[in-house]
Amino acid sequence: MFVFALAVVFKLCTIQFVQGDEYRNMAQERTIQNVEIPANRGNVYSADGSLLATSIPKYDIRIDAIQPKQTVFNELVKSLADSLSKFSGKPSSYHLKRIKQARLDKNRYFLLARDISYSDYIRIRNFPMLNLGAIRGGLIVQQEEKRDHPMGGIAERTIGYEKIDDDGNVTRPGIDGYFGKKYLRGKNGKRLKQKIGNGKWKPIVDYDQVEPKDGYDIYTTIDVNIQDIAHHSLLGQLELYEADHGCAVVMDVETGEIKAISNLGRNTNGKYYERLNYAVGESHEPGSTFKVMAFMAALEDKMIDTSTVVDTQNGSKRFYGRTIRDSKGHGKISAARALEVSSNIGLATIIDDNYSSQPKKFINRLKAWKLNDTLGVSLIGEGIPDIPEPGKSNWSRNALPSMAYGYNLRMTPLQTLTFYNGIANGGEIVRPRFIKSVKEFDREIEVFDKEVINQKMCSDKTLAEIKEVLKNVVVRGTGSRMYSENFSMAGKTGTARTDYADFEEWKKDRKYVSSFAGYFPADNPKYSCIVVIHEPSTKVGFYGADVSGPVFKRIAQKIYTETPLIDEVQTLEIVNSKNDEAYESFYDIARTYKTIMPDVVGLPAMDALALLENMGLKVKIRGAGNVTTQSIDKGVKVKPNQIIVLGT
Repeated sequence: MFVFALAVVFKLCTIQFVQGDEYRNMAQERTIQNVEIPANRGNVYSADGSLLATSIPKYDIRIDAIQPKQTVFNELVKSLADSLSKFSGKPSSYHLKRIKQARLDKNRYFLLARDISYSDYIRIRNFPMLNLGAIRGGLIVQQEEKRDHPMGGIAERTIGYEKIDDDGNVTRPGIDGYFGKKYLRGKNGKRLKQKIGNGKWKPIVDYDQVEPKDGYDIYTTIDVNIQDIAHHSLLGQLELYEADHGCAVVMDVETGEIKAISNLGRNTNGKYYERLNYAVGESHEPGSTFKVMAFMAALEDKMIDTSTVVDTQNGSKRFYGRTIRDSKGHGKISAARALEVSSNIGLATIIDDNYSSQPKKFINRLKAWKLNDTLGVSLIGEGIPDIPEPGKSNWSRNALPSMAYGYNLRMTPLQTLTFYNGIANGGEIVRPRFIKSVKEFDREIEVFDKEVINQKMCSDKTLAEIKEVLKNVVVRGTGSRMYSENFSMAGKTGTARTDYADFEEWKKDRKYVSSFAGYFPADNPKYSCIVVIHEPSTKVGFYGADVSGPVFKRIAQKIYTETPLIDEVQTLEIVNSKNDEAYESFYDIARTYKTIMPDVVGLPAMDALALLENMGLKVKIRGAGNVTTQSIDKGVKVKPNQIIVLGT
């Protein structure tokens, strides 16, 4: 016993003096933690300041079913079930049975409500039993910031998101994903907390050791009115032709700003949603829309002029053992007319006759336009173009005639549109741009200006000739069904086979890609646009002029008939010193006093709703649009759960 006592004393001394620091550090780590305080993620806005993406608090309400004493549980469980019934619309007996079963199962994490707003959270936490708190009532509250898109599914893929899984893997589609790390995330703060029992933690001091820094806001180039037009125009045509997927993009000719981008794919139920960003990420054979590039190359290299005669024969011609066909025979026609009627034979003949002995000359012309390079847009996942050339595995004698009418090469819709936009922009090719600026409140952090890819893509003579031909495509060519005496458009139709590697199988189930690329108005272009629709039902139609052309026309006409004051709308950006002073005063109050009522008059109702709910207020909105009245005056001290009524 004496030896045992000595061993105990020795061990105690070892723990106290030798291992003491180690154990004291372990104890501190278990009872004191430096907890991260998440920063508020920045918002994403449209060009006119409409909210496209914001973070709002969402709550899950659970109950530790064995935490309340039996007497408390028996007394209040029926009242709790009644309250939940009024909230959810389900019978009280349904909730009563589930809660009682959870107690029998000793469920300490039973879900009562998921993904609810702050106002609903306040309502539920005051239900019987739950209002007793965590210790006596078993209330468990989990708060999570969730990204909300006020416009719903419109442009959802381009606006994007950023998700980080448990393993740290990041998914970052769209603008929100691309700029998340650099601008939107912000920097988390830190605060020391001490464990006080029952798994609860309390702050050691009443301030943060490191204050969180909120993320910056991003202002995009998206015009919500044009976006709505493009989305619904595309959706209607996809449904009519029972197509697999499609995209539509509208670009400002002068600046390269993307005013609208819609990407819709069909799910297993036949419904369309923003499945993937096809416009940016999907490289495919463009078909006849590429004939414009081939035609311009021949013009610029002075191989032909618009009056050069081309023999398209009777609609069928052999090239190196392979037959190329047109939808019908055109005989001998001018080069310009060959492009107007979209003759595969015509363009294949022009390119093969003039470049077969010097294919590098043709390829170098395409490279000079950077058609072999990505655009470098500010979105992740841009598709890589593929232009074959001598020495590559996809080159053969048939490569040139195939490329002339848009096969044996790959481009994305946005890359094709960028080239057409250059034609509309007087020969200047500009990089497509999704972002206007990054701001912290009203202070500009970074401004994104116009970027020129190619200052002069071709001579003025070539430019004038191709513009005339593209106008005639709509007036008297394959796009003649789109012609309108009251509104001018210019562009090129496109129809391409897809998934035809096994040609015999393809003939049993024919699949096409239908497209139209161009600009409007034809004489003084303001916007360029491309519409691409994949795998329309051949029972309904598949030619580009029939499938994609009407979408282009609808977008163009609606922009100019439903938004006729587009130039005047831009003048809203003029600085108003009175409004600026009021806005600065509002943000000073919001930053300094979290319980002081700001002035939200003039703000969009959705912006005001997000701001005031984050302050803990219950918000009621009467009407729609911008806020015109508020029931609580600016500067008044407010309390959590206080009701404010906003008039619009």
